[in-house]
Amino acid sequence: MEILAQMWSFLGLLTVLQNVLPSQLLSLLHSFYESLQDMFTPYSYFEIPEFNGYCGVDVNDLYRHVNLYLNSVNPSSTCRRLTLTRSKSSNLISFAVAPNHTVHDTFLGHNISWTHHVETVQDSLEEKRSFTLKLPKRHRAALLSPYLDHVSSRAEEFERVSRERRLFTNNGHGSYESGWVSVPFRHPSTFKTLALEPQLKKQITEDLTAFANGKEFYHRVGRAWKRGYLLYGPPGSGKSSLIAAMANYLCYDVYDLELTKVSDNSELRALLIQTTNRSIIVIEDIDCTVDLTADRMLKATSKGRRRRRETCPKPDGEEESGRVTLSGLLNFTDGLWSCCGEERIIVFTTNHRENVDPALIRCGRMDVHVNLGTCGMHAFKALANNYLGLQSHPMFEAVESCVGSGGALTPAQVGEILLRNRGNADLALKEVVSAMRSQDDNGGRRRRSWGPRRV
Repeated sequence: MEILAQMWSFLGLLTVLQNVLPSQLLSLLHSFYESLQDMFTPYSYFEIPEFNGYCGVDVNDLYRHVNLYLNSVNPSSTCRRLTLTRSKSSNLISFAVAPNHTVHDTFLGHNISWTHHVETVQDSLEEKRSFTLKLPKRHRAALLSPYLDHVSSRAEEFERVSRERRLFTNNGHGSYESGWVSVPFRHPSTFKTLALEPQLKKQITEDLTAFANGKEFYHRVGRAWKRGYLLYGPPGSGKSSLIAAMANYLCYDVYDLELTKVSDNSELRALLIQTTNRSIIVIEDIDCTVDLTADRMLKATSKGRRRRRETCPKPDGEEESGRVTLSGLLNFTDGLWSCCGEERIIVFTTNHRENVDPALIRCGRMDVHVNLGTCGMHAFKALANNYLGLQSHPMFEAVESCVGSGGALTPAQVGEILLRNRGNADLALKEVVSAMRSQDDNGGRRRRSWGPRRV
């Protein structure tokens, strides 16, 4: 009781001093007390506010990284109170440190803690948020920079893997603020389910991995951190499925750019500025989507114009309204405006590679050319496993014989037959063999030039 009485007396004295002493003197005493406390404490403290400056406009990227990092390490084991959230379009539960609570971490054998502060601004509904980092004072010089680098690296990787991917398309309004509309991207295609030859699949995944991990390399050699892919092959060869598998493999957003909705080169640049990092920008049927004013190869002769009309028929009533020029598209792919973001992949697709202007697909613009065609035996076995759950079957020899004689079908054709007969594997394979033999009789050997290979 005597201790409590002394404590109340001390608190009463503090109250009297606050009412008697000038505010300037109180502030000075408070600063002196904090200095004494900092002198004798074995820890160093670092404040990380949500915004830089006092205007609350410039977001502090380090604060965002700390939030992501603490979510990635699952702080439930070291924090007494957490805020749990889950969006309606996601199955993932997000962790956030509750206001004025602490999370403990370790780095290089040292104990580190984060405290989340939330203060309500006086006479306002706004909140001021920050994190306080506590490090051992003796080791702060050796710990601070490496630890923050570790936090940022882990946060970026967690964001890349866990964030909801979106599928964007341009709305044709030409607005600099809302040129894209989006929906959640939930395409199920993966490299595991993709009907590709193993060697081609390995080449593509290795190239994508090297690109995603190549930030320091691209900066060191002075190149924009981007990559170009040209996918070509007949309809149904799996170009769209490959794009979806690439997006799922890298956890990138997808921007489906419809050039016929773009009014001019200026709007094309505006759309490029609005795309995010870690994204795949897709222009499908590059030889058909827009009548490029400098399409030298196809416009040089009447034969070229006739071939274009045959391979790229326009829907009834559709006009060629786009005024995007070849030079504008070239600047979009590798000009100065292509460097306005990082970690982007630009993908062109076409059914007829020979119809694409050579300037669009030269080295430096389209770095990787992927020829997709009819099913080889490895691709067929992948489809049979996906649709029928078969890894071997006596009919596989007949299928292999048809493939070797030039009667192979595209993955879409094979997939449709297997889907239609997925309840009867024998019937499905017999129908595949019948279709392949019919294809061979109709000149399938000539079309066998579509081989799944990387150029």
